[in-house]
Amino acid sequence: MKPIKAGIMGGAGYTGGELLRLLLLHPEVEIAFIHSKSNAGNTVGSVHHDLFGETDLIFSQDFSKQVDVLFLCLGHGESLKFLNENPIPEAIKVIDLSQDFRLKSSLIKREFIYGLPEFQRDKIRSALNIANPGCFATAIQLSLLPLCKSKLIIGDIHISGITGSTGAGQSLSDTTHFSWRNNNVSSYKVFEHQHLNEIHETLYSLQENIPAIHFVPYRGNFSRGILTTTYTKSSLNIDNAKKLYTDFYADHPFVYLNPSTTDLKHVVNTNKCILNLAKIDGQLVITSVIDNLLKGASGQAVQNMNLMFGLEETTGLKLKAMAF
Repeated sequence: MKPIKAGIMGGAGYTGGELLRLLLLHPEVEIAFIHSKSNAGNTVGSVHHDLFGETDLIFSQDFSKQVDVLFLCLGHGESLKFLNENPIPEAIKVIDLSQDFRLKSSLIKREFIYGLPEFQRDKIRSALNIANPGCFATAIQLSLLPLCKSKLIIGDIHISGITGSTGAGQSLSDTTHFSWRNNNVSSYKVFEHQHLNEIHETLYSLQENIPAIHFVPYRGNFSRGILTTTYTKSSLNIDNAKKLYTDFYADHPFVYLNPSTTDLKHVVNTNKCILNLAKIDGQLVITSVIDNLLKGASGQAVQNMNLMFGLEETTGLKLKAMAF
């Protein structure tokens, strides 16, 4: 099999850097180009210091259409603008990591499939274009898919979740500056987080009569990872709930049900999602942990690429957590 030729638009940010790290070690991929307006002419290692000595690739200001797959690691709104201004041949598969095409109402001629493999893996396999899910959306949806698929949501859904600073992107702002973020936790976009739209769309496609979803996100004083706690009224006892989740994710290689306490360090630097279930006062409590830059972004993008090109889903993604 010839190597898959991959191009990356916007390769200088956090998601671009993680994608480079994965693709450089992927046994079936050859990186054709890495685009960056701000770093054109610079070596990859001078921008992503963890890749120093790993590659001689240089950021380009131009992009090539001589690729098999094009990853868009551009800012929100920029992917839509790029595709409208630069017609890409239909034969080139596109995987977008922004939020531009996650909703069915997105206005563009190319049809994008929502890229959550545990939700619609078969559609991803035959897709030409993928809209990679958001990081919070991934953690939350994996907490609720088994319940929704079986139409077992009977009460309001309450969610709290905390994310590391890399979830805000690489550009410096008041809420990402070290002196503000260190020794600090704060909530933001309470009940109004942008990922709620894609969560609603997915869950309502499985169960129409879902009550309200209440989500409180927090900024954490750590670099990477997401932990969410979801609770909702349930008629299931804990044994039946665990069987439901175990059966649902039995053939999905990156989702695990942990019988004991789940910590963020179990998943940082991996493409895993680890879930933990508890039944307390009639509420089913689901804890979910992912790495926001991997299963919540670049790792999931590679997982989707593997499916689109008929590769084993875990190819290039067998990563170990950094426990210490």
